[in-house]
Parts: sequence; structure tokens; C-alpha cells
Amino acid sequence: MEFILSTAIFYYILITANLIITLLSAWHALLYKRDPRASLGWLAVIFMFPVFGYILYFLFGINRIRTRARILTGKIPITGFLRLEPVSETVRLPHSLAILPQGCAEIATIADSITGIPLTSGNRIDILHNGDNAYPLMLDAIENAERSLFLSTYIFKTDSTGREFIERLSKAKERGVDVKVIIDGIGEYYSFPFAGRLLKKRRIEYARYIPPALFPPSIHINLRNHRKILVADSKIAFTGGINIGSYNLVNDHDNRKKVIDVHFRIDGPVVLQIEKVFIEDWKFITGQDIEAEPYEDAYKEGARCRVISEGPDEDFNKLATIITGAISSAKKRIMIMTPYFLPNREMISALQTASLKGVEVSILLPEKNNLPYVHWATRNMLWELLIRGVKVYYEPPPFVHTKLFVVDDSYAMIGTANMDARSLRLNFELAVEVYDMAFTGKISGHIIDRIKVSREATLAEMDSRPLAVRTRDAIAWLFYPYL
Repeated sequence: MEFILSTAIFYYILITANLIITLLSAWHALLYKRDPRASLGWLAVIFMFPVFGYILYFLFGINRIRTRARILTGKIPITGFLRLEPVSETVRLPHSLAILPQGCAEIATIADSITGIPLTSGNRIDILHNGDNAYPLMLDAIENAERSLFLSTYIFKTDSTGREFIERLSKAKERGVDVKVIIDGIGEYYSFPFAGRLLKKRRIEYARYIPPALFPPSIHINLRNHRKILVADSKIAFTGGINIGSYNLVNDHDNRKKVIDVHFRIDGPVVLQIEKVFIEDWKFITGQDIEAEPYEDAYKEGARCRVISEGPDEDFNKLATIITGAISSAKKRIMIMTPYFLPNREMISALQTASLKGVEVSILLPEKNNLPYVHWATRNMLWELLIRGVKVYYEPPPFVHTKLFVVDDSYAMIGTANMDARSLRLNFELAVEVYDMAFTGKISGHIIDRIKVSREATLAEMDSRPLAVRTRDAIAWLFYPYL
């Protein structure tokens, strides 16, 4: 009798504990999942699969990145905004916006309010097409560095190009330069041998960003560091869409997997903001502080720029909100060039509204995509834009990986982010706002030149897809928040 009673009490405790954990897990998903579909999905899993459901949620449903970042930095506020430096009230005064290109004040006000990061003036930006133009200048910056070199990349191939970078970094370390490299924990696997092994062999200090691990379980496939940063001596920075690998050498006739892309060389005070993003990432991974060098020089005439750092460790989709705000503020023209185009509902509505009010909206996509399922999902939603007068163009092969965003030829956003959920919600990205007519004119000219050699997609084309193709595209679209 006593044994039966003890067993009954034990089972009662287990059932009660299971119920409490189930309710707590459901409560956590309800409060902290920003996407209602994700919240509803996890609630279903938790309640439909007792024990197994909340174990799955604990392992894969909780975003631990923000908590870990706050522990390491000790200064990220509860809002999740990454404030790289204190912002004075003068930044928000109207007179500080008067010198911006016409029509940019509204965008600048939105970005300032969301990021808390001030605009910097006196910056110079050079457009570098493909690795053929970008890599020599990046290698020269490494070669001429005297104090520090900070490199962060998503993909670090160990082909001839990657090994040349490692060789130059090694020589810089030997002459006393402080060299630090961040490699994404998943992106590293795009090449063998892994870049980390070669860096370790050369005794170059490097860190892997959230690498997968079994013990303790850490399989964050979606939380990737997609940033591409090279900063030399706190004076020169490179960023954009180009990773490190020979496939970006478009002029190489032996390169059968060519990828067209654009990178940027930046000189000016905004370099310090880019460097601080690297420093925050380094501290997040290693817990180590890096002292940034002050930047004192600025050009008398140059672009006004601001860095936007975005990631899933934050409670606010800064980048998507700023882009949507910029679209809404457009008066004449919007041009988007991106390899992956899966905008959220708010952005789709903003593009539709802009077109309906007479703004010329052009979207340039690659005809040949390295991720076919993304291309399929995109084609499932394009009719929503085409029917409202938005122009969509497809660039001919080879694959174009360029990411550019221009509003009214006076505002541009450059950097690492694509126009999809992975970049705007799941990855760690870096973007640079540029308020400068001369620079944005060059970007607009480049996009227009590419449109001239592209074909225009039509609503009739979307409607004439075979039923099997439309079904395939619709199925792919179901997963667009994670593509």
C-alpha cells in the first residue's frame, strides 16, 4: 500500500511538473516570439507533443543570442538597440538635417530615431566591381597596415585567393600588426581545408561566430554573421557583398562559377563606426575588449554616412523599418538591386503604395540564382508588385550577388544585407547609409546600365506559369521567413 501511495505521489509530481514546464514554455513563446506564426507554431508543438515539445522549444526555439550579448557587453539596453556611442540631442535638431540632399531629411530622422547613431560627414567611398577590383585594394590595405587589421567575412575560401589573404595577414602579424579575424561558424564550411585551420597554423588570432556544437547543443543554422568587414589602422574600411574567394574574379577566363558583385572602399569618420561593429562582435565571441583608435581626419567635402548594425539579438527590425520608411518617403524613384528578394508584408505594401502614387519603382534580380528555391518563392509573390506598376527586371548570367538600394538619386544604402527575411531578421548584417548626390548618382547609373542589358518580367509571364510550376513556387513561398 505504501509503495502504491509513493508511486502515485511520484506520478502526481511528474504530471504537475510537466504541466508547469509546458505552461511556462508556452508563456515564453507567447511573449518573446515576434512573429505570430512562429509563436502559434511553437505553441502547437509544445501542447501537441508533451515533454518532447518543450524540449524542442528549449533547444531550438529560444534565441539566446541577445542574453549572451548582454552578459558579455554589460551595456546593451533592454530595447535591444546597439548604441555604438552616445548620441547628443543636437543630432536630432532640424538644422542638422538641412545640409542633406533634398528629400533625405525624413529618412535621416527615421534612421536617427531607430539607431541612435549620428551621421558622420567628410567620408569618401569608392565603388569596387567584383574581386578583380576589390581584392588588390584590400590586399594593399593589409600590406600597408601599421597598427591593426580587423577582418570579418561570412565565406572564407581557402583557394588561391583565400590563401593570398592569409599570407598577407601572416606577414602583417610578423611585423607587429594586431591582426584579428572573425569567420562565421557555418560559412567556414564552404571550403576545405577550413580557413580557421590555416589561420591557426599561421598563429593568426581568429574566432568562429556561433559555430555548431553537439555538447552543449548549439545548432543555430539561422543566426549567421553575414557581415563583410576589413578595417586597416582605423582609417580605411571595406564592406559590401563580396566574400573572400576566387569565384569573385570575373575577369578570370578559367573561372566557371563567376559571381558578379560590388564592394566599397571607405575612408572617413564612418570607418570608426564600422570598426566598432567588429569590436562588438569580437567581444561577443571572445569576451575580449579592443581599444579603438580615434579617427581625427575628415574630408572637407564628402558624403554623410551612418552605419546600421542589424541582428536577431535585437527586439526591433531596424534595417527593415528604415528601408520601409525610405520607400515611403520616395518622391520620384526607387531602385533595388538584390540577389534574394523576399520582402515582408509591410515592405510589399510600401512598394505598392509608392508605385501607385507615381514613384518609379524598379527591382533588379538575377535571372540565374544560386538558390533556386529562393527564386521560386520570389516568383510566387511578384504579381503583387507587377499588378501595381512596379517594374521587375532579370539580369542575365552569371549570377549577380550585388545588393544596392537607392531612393530619389539622393539616398543610398550599401552593405551586406539582402532583401529577404534571412538578412533582415535572421542574420547579423551591416549596412551603410550614404547621403550624397554624387555617390548615389553613380549607384543609380550602375543599376540603370544593368537594367539596359536585362529583360523585364511581366504579369502575363507570372500568370502563364504551368500549374505544376505555380504549385512548386507556392510551396517554396510557404518557407519564405526562413529562406
